[in-house]
Amino acid sequence: MSEKPKTVAEDKSAKPLDETMNEMTAARPAEKTPAKPKAAKLAAKPVEDVREAEPVAAAPVPAPAPVISHSGVPAGPMRPMTPPRAMAKAEIFVAGDFVVYPTHGVGKVERIATEEIAGHTLELIHITFDENRMTLRVPTNKARTAGLRKLASRKQFDDVLAVLKGRARIKRTMWSRRAQEYEAKINSGDPAAIAEVVRDLHRNAGQPDQSFSERQIYESALDRLAAEYGALEQVDKPTAIERLIAHLKSE
Repeated sequence: MSEKPKTVAEDKSAKPLDETMNEMTAARPAEKTPAKPKAAKLAAKPVEDVREAEPVAAAPVPAPAPVISHSGVPAGPMRPMTPPRAMAKAEIFVAGDFVVYPTHGVGKVERIATEEIAGHTLELIHITFDENRMTLRVPTNKARTAGLRKLASRKQFDDVLAVLKGRARIKRTMWSRRAQEYEAKINSGDPAAIAEVVRDLHRNAGQPDQSFSERQIYESALDRLAAEYGALEQVDKPTAIERLIAHLKSE
């Protein structure tokens, strides 16, 4: 005969239900409470964006607008100003003529001769400058573009003397800029422009004295103007300077 299964009440060796539950609970592995992250790890690492950046077209940088000075010349690093040479009218020169070369002043045509230079045959005008002890040779086909001209007429010099009597016009610009403009006028060979330099830099009694550089430019312009005036009036240079200064002082 088969035995009947024993109930819990009958099985005195069986443990109480509470003890059994406690043992089951103790048998389970203890779940570890996750440790709190350290303060250093709390800061989330930046997530790198691996997407390829779209190319952005750079905006064109506009060129800086040139700063215009009072004389209408763009301002910038100081450079020697190129003398503006006016093209002279077509003239026929002969030996003995007094002529004006823009950058050297009044000279005399010594002779006109044909010479061979570097395999080329050229007709050259030989101009002597006695004061500078210099001889300049100018091709006849380049005389006009070089600004070579004959002496101004008496009527033209009457206009020059009228400029000397005019009121001085001094621009409110830096002296270095004005000095360049004065030098350009002197080297232009135009007697009216040279007369403007003499007029603007001349000082009458009671006016402030000239600076050293002003005095140099003034004397250079007066000397250049007196050389042409003296050749026209057939007087020496000191006499021509006295007459020009008399026009400056006259009302």
